Amino acid sequence: MDRDGDGFLLNINDWTEELMYQMAKEDDFEITDEIKEYILKAREMFSQSGTVPAMRDFAKEFGMDRKASKLYDIFKSGPMKKIAKYGGLPKPTGCV
Repeated sequence: MDRDGDGFLLNINDWTEELMYQMAKEDDFEITDEIKEYILKAREMFSQSGTVPAMRDFAKEFGMDRKASKLYDIFKSGPMKKIAKYGGLPKPTGCV
């Protein structure tokens, strides 16, 4: 598994759930069932659109307002960045 300097997979096709847990463990980050649900949803949205979902679109999928404060409570900072990273998706750009 090759990762860039920020820990994102260089080849998104390398991703597996096992790898997701391994990457998180290396980063001292815990993947809970709830976090796994967010990761799998982001992967599904990525496969449909070819892009990492925007935070407000992603939050809307879970019935959250555009601030997505619940995601910030769980992930502390940059929720989409962590979701994309452990989901094996490309590094998101812009407001994440």
